Amino acid sequence: MTSQSKGSVQLAAAMVLSGTLGVFVVESGASPFNVVFFRVLFGALALGGYILARGWFRERGLGFTPRTLGLAVLGGVFIVFNWVFLFQSYENTSISVATVVYHTQPFYVVLLGAVLFRERITAAKAGWIGVAFAGLVLVSGVRPGDLTGASGEYVLGLGQALLAALLYGLSTVVTKRITGVRPHLIALVQVLVGIPLLLPFADFGAMAGTGADWGWLVGLGVIHTGLMYVLMYAAYAQLPTPKIAVLAFVYPAVAMTVDWAVYGHHIGLVQALGVPLIVTASLKVTLARRSASVPAPGTAGRAPEAASRPATPVASEA
Repeated sequence: MTSQSKGSVQLAAAMVLSGTLGVFVVESGASPFNVVFFRVLFGALALGGYILARGWFRERGLGFTPRTLGLAVLGGVFIVFNWVFLFQSYENTSISVATVVYHTQPFYVVLLGAVLFRERITAAKAGWIGVAFAGLVLVSGVRPGDLTGASGEYVLGLGQALLAALLYGLSTVVTKRITGVRPHLIALVQVLVGIPLLLPFADFGAMAGTGADWGWLVGLGVIHTGLMYVLMYAAYAQLPTPKIAVLAFVYPAVAMTVDWAVYGHHIGLVQALGVPLIVTASLKVTLARRSASVPAPGTAGRAPEAASRPATPVASEA
């Protein structure tokens, strides 16, 4: 098996795992804040164990400077609350709708770059953002009359998914400015930040009698944070940007399939018309944004500097 083939299998596997995340969240029966708290707790243990086994804790300074450590912490704040809002959106809409709306995050990265760093938005990017907005309107399924009344929770859920995407975009913008640090270490810092951050919001009394449902929470940390991140970072070192961008859309495809198979949820015909618009526009913007910034495949194994990739990945993981 060639390096690219191995990377493709690893990234596809990571995206399949990401697509099952919603089921673990729903089946745990816990509140979004509790779910994220235990995800970061078990995720930190899983990532920490992997980093310890690889011997990366012995590297001098771990590659961090006060500046890059501060950026990693700030990115962690954004990524942790991104999960909270996304999981709340699952409750108010569905896994399928929340996941598709969440995939508007590449456009936030472009817009944030323009606002914060005065990066130029080309006419092509502006056009694709417009296409994605049209797709978002279709996927939402919201009509003017739905903005009041019984469907208020659904509209709230759409807003939560959009806010989650914005927070993911902020984390990406912050984290991509960290260089010289292994992505696994950045991810570890980000999940560690979530433990004290979410502690005041966690309701441990509500966890009494959770029983076998603890397995879903452990799975979110070990499988959807530890294993999934390890697979993604291994794949990024071996794949060109176009293949990474394309494989990223295995995640929403699996999420929609699983949501239909497990819960019987499916989007309507008009909503379905919006999915390819968002997917195509996101792919175009992602490729344009990453083509000049992603290191060549195979460089990640040479040194921590070359291995540095965003802890908020190119693929839109949850």
